[in-house]
Amino acid sequence: MSSSTGKDILLLFDRPQEPLFIPKGEERVGFDIPTNYLSDKYQPVAGRILNRFGADSQRTVGLKNISIPDLSLPMRLGRNDSFSHLIPSHRRMAGRLVELFLGMRTVEDLMSLAAYCRDRLNLQLFYYALSVAIVHRRDMSDLSLPHHSEIFPDKYMDSSVFHRAREEANVVPAGSRTPIEIPLDYTATDVDPEHRVAYWREDVGVNLNHWHWHLVYPFDGPIVVVNKDRRGELFYHMHHQMQARYNTERLCNGLRRVVPLSDLKASIPEAYFPKLDSMVAGRSWPARPKDFVLSDLDRKVDELKFSIDDIVRFKDRIVEAIRTRRVLLPNGQFQPLDEERGIDTLGNMIESSILNPNQAYYGDMHNFLHLAISYCHDPDHRFLESFGVMGDNTTAMRDPIFYRVHGFVDDLFNMYKATLQPYSQQQLGFAGIQVTEVRVNSPGSNPNTLSTHWTKSDIDLSRGLDFAPRGSTLVRITHLNHDDFTYSIGVNNNSGRPAIGTVRVFIAPKFNEQGSLLSFNEQRLMMIEMDKFTANLNRGQNVITRQSVDSALTIPFEATFRNLEANRPGSSDLQSFDQFNFCGCGWPQHMLVPKGTRQGYPMDLFVMVSNFEQDRVDQNVNSTCRTGVSYCGLRDRKYPDARPMGYPFDRKSKSSVKSLHDFLTPNMNVAPITVKFSEVIKALKVPKEIIVTN
Repeated sequence: MSSSTGKDILLLFDRPQEPLFIPKGEERVGFDIPTNYLSDKYQPVAGRILNRFGADSQRTVGLKNISIPDLSLPMRLGRNDSFSHLIPSHRRMAGRLVELFLGMRTVEDLMSLAAYCRDRLNLQLFYYALSVAIVHRRDMSDLSLPHHSEIFPDKYMDSSVFHRAREEANVVPAGSRTPIEIPLDYTATDVDPEHRVAYWREDVGVNLNHWHWHLVYPFDGPIVVVNKDRRGELFYHMHHQMQARYNTERLCNGLRRVVPLSDLKASIPEAYFPKLDSMVAGRSWPARPKDFVLSDLDRKVDELKFSIDDIVRFKDRIVEAIRTRRVLLPNGQFQPLDEERGIDTLGNMIESSILNPNQAYYGDMHNFLHLAISYCHDPDHRFLESFGVMGDNTTAMRDPIFYRVHGFVDDLFNMYKATLQPYSQQQLGFAGIQVTEVRVNSPGSNPNTLSTHWTKSDIDLSRGLDFAPRGSTLVRITHLNHDDFTYSIGVNNNSGRPAIGTVRVFIAPKFNEQGSLLSFNEQRLMMIEMDKFTANLNRGQNVITRQSVDSALTIPFEATFRNLEANRPGSSDLQSFDQFNFCGCGWPQHMLVPKGTRQGYPMDLFVMVSNFEQDRVDQNVNSTCRTGVSYCGLRDRKYPDARPMGYPFDRKSKSSVKSLHDFLTPNMNVAPITVKFSEVIKALKVPKEIIVTN
C-alpha cells in the first residue's frame, strides 16, 4: 500500500457514480478507505465490501483518517439533484466546498477530505469544487484535469449513444470495440434555420472551452480564486469574441446576425430541443418550444425568487452608470468608470461576480437572465422540473438564445466603449515601422485562401461509463476543421535600430446580409482575433512567418480529443507541467477558422504591429505554456498585454473613418482572403504536442 500522491486525486474523477471502494482507472487502483468514510448505506456491510473490492485492486492507496470539517452547507443539495453555479444557493455551497478544499494544508489532507466527500455530496457540486481547487492550488500545478466531456459525457452528446455504449462495453472485449458514430444532425433538421449553425453551437471543443473558462474564472467563491487580474474585462472580451465568431458563422450559412434579446417580455421565437439526458439525475434536459415567454421565478426548492422587472431594473441602473461614467457604491459615494479600469469594473457588474462594487444595487443581471430562460418551462416548480441547458455553463452555448442574451450583454459593453475617446494616431502608430505585405498560404490551396472541411474524431467514454466493463469505449463525432496555414508578414523597420513588435492578427467579414460592404463600425465589432505574438524586428526589411497551429488563442487539437495519458508532458519536465491546466483553457484549434462557403466566403485579413514597449507587462512569466493565453491569461500572473482587450477595434474611430482602409496607419495592413468550405471528411494529421513553446 502506498500513501496518496497528487496524481492519485485524479482517480476520484473516474466513473463518478461508482463508489470509491470500486477500483479506479485502467490500472485498477484501490483505496484503503477508513470505515467511517463509507456512506451510510454501505456502513452495515463495510467489511464485506472492502474485502471484496480490495482483492480486485492491483495497487492500493492509503487514505489518512482526518477530522472532517463542517459540511452541512454543501450537504443541503441532494446527491443526484441538478447543480448550477448560476443559482445563488448553489454558489454558496460550491464556494464553501472550494474554500475547504483550498484550506487543506497538504495534498494528503485534501485527498482524504475529497475521498470522504465524493460519495456523500452532490456529484456535480463535488466535481466542480474539486476541479476549481486543483486548478488554483499551487501544490497541484503539475496536474491536468480529466476532460469534463469524458467524465460527464452526457452533457456533450446525444443521449441515445449511452445505451449502445454500455452494450458495446458488456458484449465486446476491450480492444475489439468499434467507435459508435454520432450523426452531425442529431438535434434537429435544417427545416429550422437555426440548425444550420448547430455544428458550431454543439461542438464539444467550443462547449469545453466555455466550461473551462468559467472554471478558471468563477464569479463566486473564495476571493483568492475570483479576484484575478482584469477578470471582468476578460469576461467582456472572451464573450465578445464568441459573438463575433458566431455572427460570422451565421453569415457563412445564410443567416442574419444575432438579434440581441433587448425586450425581455417578448416571446422567444427560437426553440431548442437538446436531446441530452442527465445520467446523474436520471431525466432528460428540458426543451424550450417556440414562442415561450419569460416569467417571474419563485422556486422555493432552489431558494430562488426574482422578477423579470428586477432584471430590467438592474439593466437600467447599469445603463445609468455607463451614461454618467460612474458607479454608485454602497456607502453612497461614486466610483468613476475610467478609461483604464472602467471596463473591468463593468464586467464584474454585468456578469456579476463577487467583485461587483454594489451587488445589492446593480444585481445579478446576466446570471438571472440565464436562469429565467433556463426555468421558463417551470418557473414556480409546479411540475418538479429542473433547469434547461441555459442553466449550466457546460451546455448553455448549445442553445441559440445564448447568443441573443450575450448580444444584449455585448451591447452594454459597446455602449460604455462608445463613451471613450477614439484612439489617437500616437496610440495606434509605431514610429518607423511599416507593414508592407500580408498574406496567408495553405498547402494545396490558392494564395490567401483558407480551406475548411469536416473531420471525424473519437472521444473515449470509459471514464464516465459507470458500472460497465473496463476498456476504451469510443464515440465518433463529426466536426468542423481546417487545413493548417501560415501567415507571411512583411515589415520594414526604418527606425534606425532593432525593435520588438506585437503582431496582432484579425479577420472579419466584408459584406452584410444583403451583400453590401460593412461599414467600419460594423466590421470592427465583427473582428475575430486569430493570433497575437511578439516578433523581433531587425533594421530594414523583415519577413515574419507564423503557423496557424501556434495561435495564442487556441489549445491544440489533442487537448480536446486526446488520450489523457499519452499526450501528457513527461513527469521529469517540470516546466512543461507548470500551468498545464491554464493551457487546458483556450479556444479549440479545430474551430479557429469560420466555416466559409463552397463558393468561397470573402473576408479581410488585418495585421497590426504595435510597439512592444507600450504593450509589455513587467512580470516573470516563467512558463513554457503559450496556449489559450489571449482568452485565458496566465496562472498567477497579470494578463500579458497592457493594451485594452480587443485593441485596436474595441473603440469607435474618428468620424472620418468610413472603411477599414481609412483606419490603417503605416504599421497596419489588410489583405482580402477567401474561406472555402469543402463537403468532405478529411483525416486528422499526425498529432502535435500539447505543450507549445515559442
